[in-house]
Amino acid sequence: MNQSTAIDLRRQAEEKPRILLVDDDASFLRLLALHLGSIGYEVSTATGGAEALAALDVELPQLVITDLRMEGIDGLGVLDSIVRNHPGLPVILLTAHGSIPDAVAATRNGAYGFLTKPIDKTELRSQVSRALSFSAATSNSNIWCPEIITRSSLMNRVLSTAQAIAASDGSVLITGESGTGKELFARAMHRASARSGEFVAINCAAIPENLLESELFGHTKGSFTGAVAEGRGLVRQAHNGTLFLDEIGDMPVALQVKLLRVLQDRRVRAVGATTDDEVDVRVISATNHDLSAAISEGTFREDLYYRLNVLGLQIPSLGERREDIPMLVNHFLAGSGKDEASTGNTMAPDALEMLVAADWPGNVRQLENVVHRCAILSPTGVINVATVEEALGDASDGLVPLAEAREAFTRNYLTRLLTMTDGNVTRAAKLAQRNRTEFYKLLSRHGVEPARFKRRRAQATS
Repeated sequence: MNQSTAIDLRRQAEEKPRILLVDDDASFLRLLALHLGSIGYEVSTATGGAEALAALDVELPQLVITDLRMEGIDGLGVLDSIVRNHPGLPVILLTAHGSIPDAVAATRNGAYGFLTKPIDKTELRSQVSRALSFSAATSNSNIWCPEIITRSSLMNRVLSTAQAIAASDGSVLITGESGTGKELFARAMHRASARSGEFVAINCAAIPENLLESELFGHTKGSFTGAVAEGRGLVRQAHNGTLFLDEIGDMPVALQVKLLRVLQDRRVRAVGATTDDEVDVRVISATNHDLSAAISEGTFREDLYYRLNVLGLQIPSLGERREDIPMLVNHFLAGSGKDEASTGNTMAPDALEMLVAADWPGNVRQLENVVHRCAILSPTGVINVATVEEALGDASDGLVPLAEAREAFTRNYLTRLLTMTDGNVTRAAKLAQRNRTEFYKLLSRHGVEPARFKRRRAQATS
C-alpha cells in the first residue's frame, strides 16, 4: 500500500461515524439526533422512508436507525431497499412495544437489531457501537481497492469475486466496455496478491505490430535496425509480478503464438536471441471485444483464449450502477479542486439528476471528463444544469478511442466498396486485395450485409 493510500485510509478512520435517523415524529427525531451528536456521531435526519432512500442515493452512512411505523414507505420498506441495494449497511429498527414481533421478524430479514420506545440511552449506545463496528468490518473488506468508488451491490459482488481471484495465481481475463475501470481492477488484484514483483501494463492496440514484439519479449543488441542496446522486454520486467495486457483482442496473431508459449512453458525468448529465459509472470488481460467472435473469424487463437481466461471477471457498465454516479461525481469534484481554476465546486441537485440520467457510452472515464469540464466551466462555486449540458455536449464532440475510430473507418470502407460493386463480394474483395473468405469474415465482423447493396441496385433499375 503506497503512502497516499495509507493517508486516505487514516483520514477515513478519523472521520466521525455517520448515522442516518428516520422518523416521522419531528420532535423525537430532533431529540435523538441531538443525543447522538453529543456523543460524537455525525447525524443526518429524514422525516420518512422516501426521504431516507433519496438521502442514501447521495451519501451512504455507516448506520441507519429507522422507525418501523411510518406513513408511505415504512421502516420495513427502508430495510428491504437497503438489503437489496446496500448490503452490509446495518439497520436498527425503532418500535413500540406492540410491534415487537414485527421487529423480531425483521431481524430475520436483514435488520441488525431493534430498540423499543421510549429509548433506553444505554441500550441505544451499546447497539449503535456494535452496529458501527460491524459496518467498519464490512467496509474495510474493500480497503484493498480504495480507488474503486462504489456502493452498488452489483459492483460489490464483482469486488468480492476480484478479491478471491487476487489470492490465486491463475491468468485473468477482464471484460467490459471501454472506460469501466478494467486497469483499476487489475492493479488492485496485483496489490492484493502475494506477488512481489512489479505491475507492468501495456496497451496492445497502442503500439505498432513491428514494435510490439520487442516491447513485450525484449531484443538483443543489433537484432534489428535501431536496436543499439539490449531491450529487456516487459515480460521479463514483470518477473515475479503481474503483466497487464490491455486490449488483448488487438494483439496480432503472430505474437499470440509467442505469448501462448510464455504462458505454457514459463519461458521467453527475446528477438534475435538463441536461448530462453525462465519467467514467473501472472498475466491479467482485458478487452472490450467479443473474443468468441474473433476466434470464429480467425483473428484470435482459441488455445490462447483458454490460457488467458482461466479466471474471468466482467466489469459492469456505468449504466448498470447508476447509484454510484453521485459518489463518483463528488470524488471527481474533490480531485478537480487540485486545479487552481476549479476549486470548491459543488453540484446543484438538478444538475446531479441530469448526470445520473445521462447516457454514458464512455462509462466512468467519460463521467470523469465531464465533471472536470463542469468544474472548469462553472463561473460560480455551484455547477448548474446549463453547465452540465454544455459539458455533456463538449464531451460528445470529443475524440473517440482509436479502436472505435478504426471500427468506423473499416465499416465505412467496406460500405463504399460494396456500393461501388453493387454488392458483388468477389469484385469488392479484389479491390480490397483480400481473398473472398477473409473479406466475408470482415463483412460479418463489422455488420455489413452485401444483400442490402444488391437490393439497392435492383431498386435503381426498376
